[in-house]
Amino acid sequence: MQAKRYYTYLIIIAVLLLAQYRTFAQGLHFSQYYNAPMLLSPANTALMSDADFRLGTNYRTQWSTVPVPFNTFSAYADFQLLRNRNLTNWLGLGLAMFNDKAGDGQLALSRYEGFAAYHIQTGNYSMFSVGFSGAYVQRSVDFSKLTFDMQWDGFKFDATQSNGESGYIAQTNYVDIGAGVNYAYYPSEFTYIKLGVSAAHINQPKESFYNQDNKLQIRPSAYLDAIFITSETFTLNPSVYYSMQSTSQELVYGLQAKAYITEDNLGNPTNVIFGAYHRLNDAIVPVLGFEWSGVKFITSYDLTLSDIAPDVKYNGALEFSLIYQGMYTQGRDKMNCPRF
Repeated sequence: MQAKRYYTYLIIIAVLLLAQYRTFAQGLHFSQYYNAPMLLSPANTALMSDADFRLGTNYRTQWSTVPVPFNTFSAYADFQLLRNRNLTNWLGLGLAMFNDKAGDGQLALSRYEGFAAYHIQTGNYSMFSVGFSGAYVQRSVDFSKLTFDMQWDGFKFDATQSNGESGYIAQTNYVDIGAGVNYAYYPSEFTYIKLGVSAAHINQPKESFYNQDNKLQIRPSAYLDAIFITSETFTLNPSVYYSMQSTSQELVYGLQAKAYITEDNLGNPTNVIFGAYHRLNDAIVPVLGFEWSGVKFITSYDLTLSDIAPDVKYNGALEFSLIYQGMYTQGRDKMNCPRF
């Protein structure tokens, strides 16, 4: 493909990335949203061009200078099933668990989720995907570790005094439903573009420690990513993600590059991955990682730029992702497009 066509695609994506929205992160949150594919959208379940299954884990620790840092962990697996002979249609099934803890009160979330998606080729160069998810969620908080204004004796907080709170519960449970769709376009083995939308909390589950009718608002999201293989040794991967919930919004955009380094005796290449992302009005996120024989490891760090930066001594969030993709049997054909 001619270079000017790459530049045209990049310019189009850059214009989309420059849309101005105020951002605010909420809920389960990974800066490496692209390495949490099913959390991004159920339609991404088992959406892989040259693998049959995928195993992954994500870990994030945020604001290490505060007394109790915020920690988030996830592990997931997804698999392709019921493929037709031409590899144009298949079913994807996935499972994931998420754990999140934050603050002095150990505000915790445990989430166990199942995913299903169906992928169908709509032409020689395009694919449509639709997916759904269902999760069982537990939320808990330890009120004994929190301090309230009623416990201030004029000199210090006295934890032996009543906190003045009543009618609360320490744990709440609910079912959460999500859905998403993708459209992928891959005119050649050098170019892949995917546009998707998803919605979390479709059933608007109740989430409250005070038996109040506090419902989670539906959270719509949209994302665009592309892969451009510019040479045998270099690949560009720009992407953008936008999400909103009630009055809160988040916009993240950036670019990764993958460069070939060497290969082993079996012909497995080693690639280095590097790039940077910007979460609008909040942080710059440089990324660095490697890829070898189906294994991808990426680390990133959020450089906090928002007003909260002085309060956390300009510390941000450290994040790791580890992903393995493999095949049930070797030798099957691959789709005529870049690896995604």
